[in-house]
Amino acid sequence: MAEVPSTRILPLGSIAPEFELPDATGQTFTLDDVRGPRGLLVMFVCNHCPFVIHLASALSAFAKELDTQGIGVVAINSNDIEKYPADAPDKMLAFSAQYDWQLPYLYDSDQSVAHAYVAACTPDFYLFDGELKLAYCGQFDSSRPKNTTPITGDDLREAVRAMLAGEAPLSTQRPSTGCNIKWKPGNEPDHFK
Repeated sequence: MAEVPSTRILPLGSIAPEFELPDATGQTFTLDDVRGPRGLLVMFVCNHCPFVIHLASALSAFAKELDTQGIGVVAINSNDIEKYPADAPDKMLAFSAQYDWQLPYLYDSDQSVAHAYVAACTPDFYLFDGELKLAYCGQFDSSRPKNTTPITGDDLREAVRAMLAGEAPLSTQRPSTGCNIKWKPGNEPDHFK
């Protein structure tokens, strides 16, 4: 379990990159399908990452909370499933059910969406406002699988509060930490080579 911090290259204020991705059942979702009237949280995750598993139940509850505030939530798995079969779409269905994820969990088979968002690790969080401008890119909180810090979602929760209040993006945004996205051979972004 190697910790990899997000590179956090997508600048604040960037417009959310478009996508059209299937879930594990083959239903396709676009950016417009998943956004809420007041914003969107995009989470890059996977099934096998201990950092994601550590937060999975809390992310389910947080997504339901955001839904009541008019913020859509989508999870995207961009991992290479040939080398990491635990992240395959059929396993995504089981993972969603296990953690009661009532949100679209999409599969980025060619990793183009991870490239567009400059995602680096799982989990990686991108919060966009109602105009789909990036307001936050960072960690959920300081909790990790091997520390005793409680899972609170404080960092992301404060970013949501500030965004909904019309305040400027938080001046301190700590990058996410987790497992690196499992890139297909030759598909690694230039900044990882």
